[in-house]
Amino acid sequence: MSKHVIVHTGVPAGTALPDERSVLEGLSDVEFILRGRCATPDAVLEAVRDADAALCSSEPFTREVFVGAPRLRVVVRYGIGVDTIDLDAATDCGVMVAYFPDFCIEEVANHALAHLLCCAKRIVRLDRHLRTTGWADARSLLHDMGQVHHETLGLVGFGNIGRAMAARGRLLGMRVLAHDPFVPADCFEQAGVACVDLDTLARESDYVSLHVPATPQTQGLIAAHFLNLMKPTAYLINTSRGAVVNEPDLIAALQQGRIAGAGLDVFATEPLPPDSALLTMDQVVLTPHTASYADATFVSMRQRVARSALAVVRGGRPEFVANAAVLDRLRS
Repeated sequence: MSKHVIVHTGVPAGTALPDERSVLEGLSDVEFILRGRCATPDAVLEAVRDADAALCSSEPFTREVFVGAPRLRVVVRYGIGVDTIDLDAATDCGVMVAYFPDFCIEEVANHALAHLLCCAKRIVRLDRHLRTTGWADARSLLHDMGQVHHETLGLVGFGNIGRAMAARGRLLGMRVLAHDPFVPADCFEQAGVACVDLDTLARESDYVSLHVPATPQTQGLIAAHFLNLMKPTAYLINTSRGAVVNEPDLIAALQQGRIAGAGLDVFATEPLPPDSALLTMDQVVLTPHTASYADATFVSMRQRVARSALAVVRGGRPEFVANAAVLDRLRS
């Protein structure tokens, strides 16, 4: 009996992957292969040409990949985002794209809140100044500081993470606004959140927190127009995707003092280049795309990724399918 081939395209060959292996290794009907980190469509195609299932992180799964890999039945993407996968091409070729929209909701909301509080209370700046230039210099930063409660939190995107962030804002006594044209009005009402247009959100928010996926519609959504509408005392928090923000426009707004600062976990280019102007700005809190991380959450995610691939090669379906239209035209 030939084995089902499950290929990982997102880690170097020889990576331990104990959580995935705990699900996939030792099975008589499965061969689990690491093809190395595949950075180009050609490399991805070479890796999955004879695979039944692929596990991926941010590798480019293009139409050429799906056409050139006739056995491929599912691509399982770690986490929420599927922006590096051509969903239309996958659907046309009868390939399911599995993802996990319920992944890391609480972790990302907590991280966004941590950025908000670090900006609001200048935690990182106070710590840095206290350590390097002393008590008096650190206390000189105590001006133009908001109180958080009774201030306004604006959420761009009101999906699962946006709603979790809204709940946190309300617990802090904040007024919460949100903008999301894809969410029914009653969802805002049930959450006690005011639904507003994007310009109103920019003008009225003391903290703007971004919670939208990277799509053609959200590419550069936060740019000069939006930033110019923000209060000079306001902060921008981004734990979603770097592409959502026009980074040169944000840097200009920060350099010119048109907004008070930012808390950023994601960037236009990752890793963040060492010559990025953001690294020189005291009013910006930076983390290296870690908002989703918690040990237990990632162990569970890795096992779920492996189980989803296993389910499909054995004739079942994954928990969540990003391209639901494919279910009427699956490859046999």
